[in-house]
Amino acid sequence: MFKTRLLSGIVLVIVLVVTVGFGGNLLFAFLAAISLIGMAELYKVVDVQGKALGFAGYLAAVCYYGFVWSKGMGNVTMLTILFLVLLMAVYVFTFPAFKAEQVMTVFFGFFYVAVMLSYVYQTRMLGDGSVVVWLIFLSSWGCDTCAYCVGMLIGKHKMAPRLSPKKSVEGGIGGIVGAALLGALFALAMNQWKGAAASPLHYALICAVGGAISQVGDLAASAIKRNHEIKDYGKLIPGHGGILDRFDSVIFTAPVIYYLTILLAGNI
Repeated sequence: MFKTRLLSGIVLVIVLVVTVGFGGNLLFAFLAAISLIGMAELYKVVDVQGKALGFAGYLAAVCYYGFVWSKGMGNVTMLTILFLVLLMAVYVFTFPAFKAEQVMTVFFGFFYVAVMLSYVYQTRMLGDGSVVVWLIFLSSWGCDTCAYCVGMLIGKHKMAPRLSPKKSVEGGIGGIVGAALLGALFALAMNQWKGAAASPLHYALICAVGGAISQVGDLAASAIKRNHEIKDYGKLIPGHGGILDRFDSVIFTAPVIYYLTILLAGNI
């Protein structure tokens, strides 16, 4: 299992380096695809995959990404309202085929997966997005790695014992500090090798906040799985599970990094 997890992890990193590195159409298509896959994983959990409610969610995601692509983000509120109307229409005209909880999950899944993940692309399209977009992954996966190491070494106090018994308060703090350190080192590296004008303090702060939020994303995904008594969302990434298993923290971190970058670095 370790070998499988390692190999698939390496492949995933290569895919990310290529897609995020090139940005543009390639990254947009990649994120749109994994958003639909992630939504399918979530919809399968509540038994709406391949049904009218699920298709309504996919339609909303496709329309949303169309607005992202065409820079028509001013239409998102209208899309949200129309999406809700469509969901309720399916709900009432097929009654009692679906439960209210399923309708709410479809609505939630659109934002949780498609909208949140799109901020990876939106961050990449900022003025210095080719640099700051990597803060999303540094603060999410970097925090996870640092939290694991610190937790293994000195972790004693459980963070959420009923939800994730192995996570500790010490590990959580270590993850945030580690993410901040990675952010500062990344800024120094980019200044040296790419001639960027990155502020180590700003990058450290962005990654620290992103690291804290990423832990909420990780625990939130675990909570959903525990509520529905499943181990993984899918099997797309061998050894890691599905898209939501691997990108659970990235989903929460991406929009946070986007807005913090604009606030602290002055991007528009």
